[in-house]
Amino acid sequence: MSASSNRPPLRPGSRPLPPPPSLDYDDVVTGPAFAEPSAPRLEAPEARPAYATQAAAEAAAGSMHGNAPIVPAGTVTGSSLTLVIAIMCFLACLTAGAVYMMNQSADAWLKDIASEVSVQVEPRDGVDTEKTIASVEALLKREAGVSAVNVLSLAESGALLEPWLGTSDAWKALPVPRIIAVEVDRAAPPDLAEVRKRLAAAHAGVTLDDHRQWQQQIRTVTRSFALGGLAILVLVGAATMAIIISATKSSMASNREIVEVLHFVGATDRFIAREFEKHFLRLGVRAGLVGALFAMLVFFSMPWIMQLLGGGQVTLAEMHRMIGSGTLDAAGYVLLMIVVVVISSLCMLTSRLGVYRILNNRA
Repeated sequence: MSASSNRPPLRPGSRPLPPPPSLDYDDVVTGPAFAEPSAPRLEAPEARPAYATQAAAEAAAGSMHGNAPIVPAGTVTGSSLTLVIAIMCFLACLTAGAVYMMNQSADAWLKDIASEVSVQVEPRDGVDTEKTIASVEALLKREAGVSAVNVLSLAESGALLEPWLGTSDAWKALPVPRIIAVEVDRAAPPDLAEVRKRLAAAHAGVTLDDHRQWQQQIRTVTRSFALGGLAILVLVGAATMAIIISATKSSMASNREIVEVLHFVGATDRFIAREFEKHFLRLGVRAGLVGALFAMLVFFSMPWIMQLLGGGQVTLAEMHRMIGSGTLDAAGYVLLMIVVVVISSLCMLTSRLGVYRILNNRA
């Protein structure tokens, strides 16, 4: 039976229906000749050109930076980390500034000691001390390299004993040696060994002291403080590295999905590490400047702090002998800025190494 015989009869006055559209089939088994549009095929990152993958990574990172950056800067962890790094930089600046001031003061001491020697004339029975002093003074003035000769009076020599005997007149009952201060030319100093021999041969009881023992003691103390300061700086640097490594691990763990997406679109480990470097570099600079600023305030207010703690003029004088005026000069402030640069660089490099290590372990 044909298909036209199966159609229902037309009503009177109605128009016939148009024929249905014809469907062309190639085969009942293979299906229609036309094909449905296929789904987009994902291309592996390795098959793309390098510039395409890098551009895609930067575009993805840029879009994420508008909403959720890889390392959020305003989180509680970021604020706490900034405070800790600022404290570390503050301690490092205090240590570096204190060691610098002590070295400057020690250098001034050594220069003063090296430019002056002392000649002691011991009083002896049956010997005119004043005559011996005049002869020694004339001998010293004839020596090449001697700039000035200053003979201290008996009262001035006795005043040197006040730190041990006090302000009493007990020193008058003692055979106090007379002191002759000799200033030498730093550019062309005399041969002190030869001067010592000539003085000992010409006068008994006359000795020359070139303060070598004091110089050695000052150098020993200065080197001890410098080594102690260096040890503190090393500990501060190690603690800073440990903190940055822990913060990097925490950031990588909390932003694991973002890192995986960046890897999927073709981001390299170097690109991801650079994002962490930028964050921790900004953090290090910001925290370092805060720590250095507080350290500068401490150095500025050191004399006032000593007075507030009850230190009088004697305490301030002793402090000036130890560390100078208590404030830094221009070179000292440059040293503090160098500490800030070192702390910032340490934060950046530690974060880079931490990111590379974590990514390599995952791979």
